[in-house]
Amino acid sequence: MTAKETTSVKAVAICVPYGHVIGNEKWRGSQIAQGLQGKIKLILEDGLGFVDFHLSNRSCILYISESDLVAGNGFKRRLVRFRNASNLHGIVIVEKTQISDQYFPAVQKFIVLELGMTLLPVANQGEASQLIIQLVHEQSKDHTSNPFLHKKCSQLAEAAILRTVQQIPGVGKTKALLLLQQFVSIHQLCNASVQDLELVVGQTIAQQIHAFFTQTK
Repeated sequence: MTAKETTSVKAVAICVPYGHVIGNEKWRGSQIAQGLQGKIKLILEDGLGFVDFHLSNRSCILYISESDLVAGNGFKRRLVRFRNASNLHGIVIVEKTQISDQYFPAVQKFIVLELGMTLLPVANQGEASQLIIQLVHEQSKDHTSNPFLHKKCSQLAEAAILRTVQQIPGVGKTKALLLLQQFVSIHQLCNASVQDLELVVGQTIAQQIHAFFTQTK
């Protein structure tokens, strides 16, 4: 299913009952909606803008399909507009398939490094529905401060950032960890000078890292 892009962003929190998901009407009859049936309560509404599913009053999901990736950069504009207009914590679920796999490294860099959002890859909508169920169950364990969902999303974000940094030529897990310890935010790492990077990984790798981030901007 190719989600039809809408033109508005719901930038404020909405009330989501615990154990429920509020989904965009465009997902009615989809494999995701069918996968959620009997597991959690799905409420479909119009007017959610770029948001596909609201997990709680502060967390939501934006779904990028295989078709979205192949079609071009429309999904990038959608994510940027969401991030700029919304105060919600956006989790981006991306279909990583044999067809879309070639686009995934660049998409991962864009979402995790440039936008600072959480990216979760799935093989299909069925797998996505299971992931949504897991996230909803985590946030439903606490009806006040929601620490489980916050911790889950934080761990997923950190793991995604680590995997992305490891994709830089010459940077393995050890150097990636050193870089993330030295630069307290991913934006600092993106904007670091060659000289700053040299202090952590040496001149050759520093130049490769600088070139990597320059090419993605």
